[in-house]
Amino acid sequence: MKHLIEKANNLMEALPYIRRFSGKTFVIKYGGHAMSDEKLKESFALDVIMLKSLGINAVIVHGGGPQINQTLKRYGIVSQFVKGMRVTDGETMSVVEMVLVGQVNQEVVGYLNQHGGRAVGLSGKDGTLLLSKKLLQDVRRDDGTVEQVDMGFVGDVVKVNIDLIKTLEQGKYLPVIAPVGVGPDGESYNINADLVAGRVAAALNAEKLILLTDIEGVKDKAGSLLSSIAVADMHRLIQEEAITGGMIPKVMCCADALSSGVRKAHIIDGRVEHAVLLEIFTDVGIGTEIQR
Repeated sequence: MKHLIEKANNLMEALPYIRRFSGKTFVIKYGGHAMSDEKLKESFALDVIMLKSLGINAVIVHGGGPQINQTLKRYGIVSQFVKGMRVTDGETMSVVEMVLVGQVNQEVVGYLNQHGGRAVGLSGKDGTLLLSKKLLQDVRRDDGTVEQVDMGFVGDVVKVNIDLIKTLEQGKYLPVIAPVGVGPDGESYNINADLVAGRVAAALNAEKLILLTDIEGVKDKAGSLLSSIAVADMHRLIQEEAITGGMIPKVMCCADALSSGVRKAHIIDGRVEHAVLLEIFTDVGIGTEIQR
């Protein structure tokens, strides 16, 4: 009986959050280990389906770096990286689009539908969802000057056309977006999935932006997990070099989304089963919540 009462108490803990978020939109960036482990894939699918059943509109943006790397290796194509971003020539872009749109997107959609969801796969080219432009990367040279490097078909999001997403939400569908954008002349662009998730969240005026990663969350200088921080704290942690490397673009993506109207952002450990539900519907959470 004690075990059953504990379950009931867990449900009661979630109740105020369910009331607060019903009818709201969450944009979830799905990537990392959560996309490769079978148990975690099932856990994520069930979390998203639970959100939808509670009246929360979930929009998923997925990555696919490891799958792209494997396919490029198979074709004998060697990638160069500048500040962690893949230089994408025409041949590489063809592979990126094939993997993200034709393989990974369909796998995510299939898994969600297999577990009872109503998912629909999209790329940024569908309905001109992600209107994009070429991204020029600023690189500081040894003499202190800054040079703009042409990354090829690496893109930045100019505009998110949300009509298609809204139509799918009204039909109770789950939009699943591959981070491939379209330029003014119909050309494809490879876009960082975190960036896409942030821009989509801003365009939808989402309640939450949630980034699934392969680390616990944002940590302080001593290595302790920070359950909640403000944007000002985040900038201080970057200056103190507590936030370094690949975490910097993730937190900056969150900061940009928050400045554009998203209410809260979360960086959570996708290696934990039911990470999304634990972060959203418990008082303590499991990752880092970033507030304006």
